[in-house]
Amino acid sequence: MTSPLEQKKIKIAGPSVVTANRTWDGIVVYRTAAKGWSAELSEAVIVRNSDEAKALLAESVADDVGAIGPYIAPVQIGADGKIVPGNLREQIRRTGVTIGQPAQV
Repeated sequence: MTSPLEQKKIKIAGPSVVTANRTWDGIVVYRTAAKGWSAELSEAVIVRNSDEAKALLAESVADDVGAIGPYIAPVQIGADGKIVPGNLREQIRRTGVTIGQPAQV
């Protein structure tokens, strides 16, 4: 699998965001219009074409202090304007593990 940072061609098939992991605690974060990072998907900048995505990704990669491993991820925007992850991978990243954890003794 090619690293998102090594992608030469970026194809956007709908609304997308730039996501990464925060450097000090690993939490999933999203690039904001204020050129920062937020754990709230609702605060993410939405891009709709590859030129916008390339520019936002380049800006995000340059900010390696706030977050690491930025890449473009699809989102869906509901009729009510609510933004949700656009694929299973991003749903899992946002909600955590997919199996039950053993009880602590």
